[in-house]
Amino acid sequence: MPPVFILSEEPIQPATTVFKSGEGAEAQFLGVVRGEEDGRPISGIDYSAYLPMAEKMLRELVERCEREHGPHRVFIQHRLGFVAAEQPSIIIKVRTKHSAEAFELCRWYLKEIKTCVPIWKRAVFAKAE
Repeated sequence: MPPVFILSEEPIQPATTVFKSGEGAEAQFLGVVRGEEDGRPISGIDYSAYLPMAEKMLRELVERCEREHGPHRVFIQHRLGFVAAEQPSIIIKVRTKHSAEAFELCRWYLKEIKTCVPIWKRAVFAKAE
């Protein structure tokens, strides 16, 4: 997998899976911007972050997860800037020995990112025609 995490305006690109010896599972979460927010149509979401703190928090999350849940590999990419509706804004990939563990850790990372990492979103509402 590439670096552990990327926070950038670059689009999320599909990548081939290459397993290391002992890895038997990869769970992947791909979050896509919905076309509505609070019941109103949006053209997309503008994401911003305080990069020094967000990167520090992501490093700490990975270290904490390894301490608490054991060895695994993770890759996280969260888009910044404007992300149009129906486009991916986040991807989380977790590789482990067993599938149940990969799913559990993928869910854990998503919850922790949403609640702990300083990444903010602002819906850009669609203009009425």
